[in-house]
Amino acid sequence: MKITSLFLLFFTTVAFTVHAQKNEYQSLNISDSLTENANAVVRLNQIDIVISSQRSMNIKTKRVVTVLNEKGINAIDAIESYDKRRTVKAIEAIIYDALGNEIKKIKRKDFKDQSASGGSTIFSDGRYIYMEYTPTQYPFTVVYESEIETSNTAFIPTWSILSDFYVSIEKSVLNVNFPATLGFKKKEFNFSNFKIKKDTDTATQLSYSVATVLAQKFEDFTPVSKVFPKVMMGLESFNLEGVDGTAKNWKEYGKWFSENILMGTAILNEETKVKIKSLVGIETDPIKKARIVYQYMQEKSRYVSVQVGIGGFKPMLASDVDRLGYGDCKALSNYTRALLDVVGVPSYYTELFGDQDIRNIEADFFSIQGNHVILCVPNGEDTVFLECTSQDDPFGYQANFTDDRDVVVMKPEGGEIIHTKTYHNKDNAQISKGNYAIDANGNFSGKITIVSEGSQYARKAAIENMQPTAKEAHYKGYWSTINNLKIEKTTFSNDKEKVRFTENGIINAINYGTISGSKMMFAINAFNQFTGSVKRIRNRKNPFEIQRGFIDTDEIEVALPAGFAVEFIPSDFESTTKFGEYKSEIVKKDGATLIYKRTLFIKKGVYSNKEYDEYRLFMEQISKIDNAKIILTKNQ
Repeated sequence: MKITSLFLLFFTTVAFTVHAQKNEYQSLNISDSLTENANAVVRLNQIDIVISSQRSMNIKTKRVVTVLNEKGINAIDAIESYDKRRTVKAIEAIIYDALGNEIKKIKRKDFKDQSASGGSTIFSDGRYIYMEYTPTQYPFTVVYESEIETSNTAFIPTWSILSDFYVSIEKSVLNVNFPATLGFKKKEFNFSNFKIKKDTDTATQLSYSVATVLAQKFEDFTPVSKVFPKVMMGLESFNLEGVDGTAKNWKEYGKWFSENILMGTAILNEETKVKIKSLVGIETDPIKKARIVYQYMQEKSRYVSVQVGIGGFKPMLASDVDRLGYGDCKALSNYTRALLDVVGVPSYYTELFGDQDIRNIEADFFSIQGNHVILCVPNGEDTVFLECTSQDDPFGYQANFTDDRDVVVMKPEGGEIIHTKTYHNKDNAQISKGNYAIDANGNFSGKITIVSEGSQYARKAAIENMQPTAKEAHYKGYWSTINNLKIEKTTFSNDKEKVRFTENGIINAINYGTISGSKMMFAINAFNQFTGSVKRIRNRKNPFEIQRGFIDTDEIEVALPAGFAVEFIPSDFESTTKFGEYKSEIVKKDGATLIYKRTLFIKKGVYSNKEYDEYRLFMEQISKIDNAKIILTKNQ
């Protein structure tokens, strides 16, 4: 009797334990605070890093994510890269339904595997392995585990606690073990608003944990790099591409990189040397030489996408790029460096973080931080940076991907942190001049010339090469306030020397003016109305940033219809705020002609959350004034 009772007790305990294990992945177990505003909940994100020597690092990841809806799929993050120095030792995932029942096991053979360069054979050693899963129901939970072994100890993953908006964190853990002799170091960012515990911090161990990080709503203009918490890590004694290195700062790193990683990669054959010298001819000015070489590189090569850290840190040999005609950012920058060297123009391989959002290399913390490579050509105080992945960019043009940020330049004597070109507020100009006429039926016909410079050039230069349907869609969007718009003709001029893009347009539209009885009404600003809106955000939490300022100036001549008199003209308006300035005025040229003038100037800057409403109201006011109507009355 006792044996049976004990057996039943044992069986019940085991059954309860198994049931409880399933239940830990039940979606119902998640607290309401974590599901609020969330598309996904990271139940656990644990990263265990063991650096056993200068040439060996093991990274284990366990990531448990409950996906609440289709917008939360990206939070799974079940992807790893590998190459000849980085091995995926293990990778798998298990899918559970809302009740915690296992519905699918995804083994390594089920993961997708593809080249990091989109299929180019020369980069076949750099690859991705990732999970592809199409859910049939929500919510579901993914338990993802991977183990990576690498000899590249120069690159220790950053611990990013929050990966995106609308994702909450139930628990996140980082454990790092390392030999005391390697000079391990760390830098913490944006910890103040998060309850992050530093569990261990010794000569050989570092551990952090954080629990219950609520999902953040997206707030426009949030500078994520200044808000989301993270920990960057690095070693003073490391291994990169099979080469041991020691560097305590960027200067030491740059010297080591030049001597060990770049050495021997810039060799070209004699035929190419003769060709490039012939192209440069008797030119002696270094920058003019660089222009000729840059144009040659753009015409000869094409870009194959492989980020820094994937597919190797060492650039492909310049001779291979020359022979094959393509490469990634590392390869093309190094190739251009080799070409410039042939004609006696010094240039330097430059690492940075390339992105539309401006992000600096941390000047006071050496570690591998970049994702992109460009080329630096010294020119006194006006250093030129070359984007070697583009076949279209003007010489030295950087907006809006590598501009205004700290980068590390690899000089033979050592690495140096310098700042790339900044396009100041009024450098980013759009100047519009034109005219239009309104006839007695309210129909519109006009001509416009738009000249764009600075960061605004980048937004416009691509229009010229658009397909006709895409081009028409662009202008119908740009002039969305002109109903029944018909684009008669567009022509373009792309001055790459002055970095200036000019658009010429001839357009018309029926019924632009609204007629009611004897009156006609229309918006006098036909060509450049601010139609956007700055979203109202109650109780905004984050600061906001305007990363690039700009200035728009418009001068438009307006021919009024015969037989009508002006009944009402919008008043001139001017506003000056900390965010910028706005001015509009209407000048009577004669009885039938008006001159409309407008200037909108927005300043770059970082502003507090409390200033956001003031900015929103300023932009709302601009939108209102831009849409101000003129009223005409038909003569009796």
